[in-house]
Amino acid sequence: MQRNLYLRANPAFMKHLIAVLFCLFSIGLLAQDHYLFVGTYTSGKSKGIYVFRFNSQNGEVQWVSSTDSATNPSFISLSPDGTKLYAVNETGGEQPGYVSAYDFDQATGQLYFINAQPSGGDHPCFVTVDKTGKWVVVGNYTGGNLSALPVNKEGGLEHYAQLIQHTGSSVNKSRQDKPHVHATFFSPDGKYILAPDLGTDKVMLYQFNPLLKKPLKPAAMPFAASAPGSGPRHLDFHPNQRFVYVLEELTGTIKAYRYNNGFMTGIQNIATHPADYKGQPGSADIHVSPDGKFLYASNRGDENNLAIFSIDQITGKLTAKGYQPIPGAGPRNFIIAPNGNFILVANQKTNNIVIYRVNKETGLLQQMLRQVEVPSPVCLKLIAAQQ
Repeated sequence: MQRNLYLRANPAFMKHLIAVLFCLFSIGLLAQDHYLFVGTYTSGKSKGIYVFRFNSQNGEVQWVSSTDSATNPSFISLSPDGTKLYAVNETGGEQPGYVSAYDFDQATGQLYFINAQPSGGDHPCFVTVDKTGKWVVVGNYTGGNLSALPVNKEGGLEHYAQLIQHTGSSVNKSRQDKPHVHATFFSPDGKYILAPDLGTDKVMLYQFNPLLKKPLKPAAMPFAASAPGSGPRHLDFHPNQRFVYVLEELTGTIKAYRYNNGFMTGIQNIATHPADYKGQPGSADIHVSPDGKFLYASNRGDENNLAIFSIDQITGKLTAKGYQPIPGAGPRNFIIAPNGNFILVANQKTNNIVIYRVNKETGLLQQMLRQVEVPSPVCLKLIAAQQ
């Protein structure tokens, strides 16, 4: 009672209290804001790289900016501090592939072009940045190789310091006539690069030392082999870092591995579609939920869905939970919000991003009503917005 009387008798204090509470509430809302970056193909109406605001609590998305200086920035990656963005420019032939660097202004959400360098091969399709922010590693799909580019003090790119050419082929003559490096993933500790090669049915492993002029060398276990004709494409690590899951595009399968300091031991191979599925597989992307309980994989082709799996926390093995249909066609890349509340799926062929709320107990998904229209979206990245 005395406290209530004091508050009524002190209007200035009440105003101050309300102001403080409002500020805390506003900060809480802002803390949920992220920047969403979308890489695209620019053969149609796309303007290059799109930047949105994304609220990880309610799933709202608002457009912020876009570039006009990029050609086919199909895959993008951000520096550890979120101030630089690197994008492959997926070209080939008369215009060999290259990589572009951008400054990102957190206050305005604008990207500013810094420079570009050759990627070392045709049609680069993947780019990643090491933990120090001093190296960018690129996978060239048609070139069948990967390159390591130093980052200068301004965040721009130097000419690649190392280019590693893969060799070999596999049984699918229309897709595996030569190497096709589809990705260059860092291990969680940053000590290794894992490079799925769709053309040779191998995940190549390289030790990474950021202090060397040529930072990559073959690991003690130089590769992990997939079944002939499977076509490894993307992968993701479990948060406990003991398991890694490789998505195989051509057979629509996932190969699960036990992982330990650059060594991979296969423990399971499981389909991303039901046993009675007769269509053409077209698996694209794979992610483990932040809590490590579930795994999701996107399927294109005749399926256009997300396959949902639960993960055994002891063995790392997967169990199919369901298949979420996706409105649209060509679900290429997708991303899970850091808090695990939402999954965003980019449909390359129908120019839309679909948003799903995640049931964290079951792993199942509920589609949100609103979709985001973006021409030819193929890559999604999220970073927390600075307050």
